[in-house]
Amino acid sequence: MLALRYLRPKRTFVSVVTVISIVGVMLGVAVLIVVIAVMTGFDRQLRDRIVGFNAHLRIEKAEGAMSNYESVMKLVLANPRVKGVAPYVLGQVMVKTQPEHGGSRYFVPLVRGIVPEHERSVSTLLDHVEEGTNDLRGYKLLMGRQLALNLGVGLGDALALYSVKQFEEWDTGRKRGDEEAPLAEDYTVSGIFNLGFHDFDAAFIICSLANAQDLFNLGNDVHGLLVALHSPDEAGQAKSELLATLGGAYLITTWMEENSTILEALVVEKNMMFYLLFFIGLVAAFGICSTLIAFVVQKTREIGTLRSLGATGTQVMLVFLSQSLVLGALGVASGFGLGLLAVAYRNDFLSFMRRMTGFELFPAQVYNFTELPAALAISDLVVICGGSLLICLLAGLIPAWKAGRLRPVEALRHE
Repeated sequence: MLALRYLRPKRTFVSVVTVISIVGVMLGVAVLIVVIAVMTGFDRQLRDRIVGFNAHLRIEKAEGAMSNYESVMKLVLANPRVKGVAPYVLGQVMVKTQPEHGGSRYFVPLVRGIVPEHERSVSTLLDHVEEGTNDLRGYKLLMGRQLALNLGVGLGDALALYSVKQFEEWDTGRKRGDEEAPLAEDYTVSGIFNLGFHDFDAAFIICSLANAQDLFNLGNDVHGLLVALHSPDEAGQAKSELLATLGGAYLITTWMEENSTILEALVVEKNMMFYLLFFIGLVAAFGICSTLIAFVVQKTREIGTLRSLGATGTQVMLVFLSQSLVLGALGVASGFGLGLLAVAYRNDFLSFMRRMTGFELFPAQVYNFTELPAALAISDLVVICGGSLLICLLAGLIPAWKAGRLRPVEALRHE
């Protein structure tokens, strides 16, 4: 009761400092929630995009292409951790557009040959076709949204594909005096996919496995197998078991090993941002500390009166600790609400700022996402709000301890 009474606004400088302290805690908590939510969203969506396109394991021969891939697929599927297996061919090609008007455009993307029936069991690629169909029969292909924009092509447009192998053969023949140029394969764009990950959407073309085998002169061989597991966290155990089954002639790479650099960088960034931004809460806590020091000085006579009436030092100390608890609770609660609101409308705010300033605050080319991701984890919210409240409570410990040590005679004589 005394703590709440002392906190009532009285148009004094102490009241202004009290409001500033609450606002400081609010902003500190809100900023922490937004930043940690965005970092968590980055981590989760990055994992989902990577796993949705490249599955959990990649199996390749230690040397050369994989010739007996169907028998290897059966061995892999026998593992209880494995959910699905799909063969693939992956390589670089040169693409030439064939527009009706204007000049042609050239690009060197990666082409991935797939079997649609098997691909559905290991990735979500075919589920992200936004325009057209995922039909790869004949000389048809799919391409990423950003790649289609860069090349200026759409559904039904024709593309000429040259494989690197064709250029190597042409270069070898040229040295022998054979000037025959490589002939391109003509394909038609049947669908455009959008995975929401810039690196994939701007650099990949998808065609049938048979067409990719022809492009790279593989015959019936493939470059490897993509393996999906029931749980991504079991990639390490599944790798060990499959290596024991297949032998040393095969190489197995987990999704975490392929993307270890960026995943580890995200973890480090999240931890660093958390520790750095927590200092905002410390600064706000100093504001609470200074507020309570001013309260102790202002209420010296009241403290002396309470002590003379029989109040113990602990009781007086709890009055001022209660004040810091109330200030911290108000700041944390308002910061929690503001943080959730900011997370909910983060992309609307980015769009508004882009319209107002003309500056792209979140370029997809840099961050690989078309929208700012965010994910709220209960554990993060508990640490942020609980830690901030604890800091605020500790900030009031020194002035409360000082108030509890005041002797009644000294306090009344001072007054």
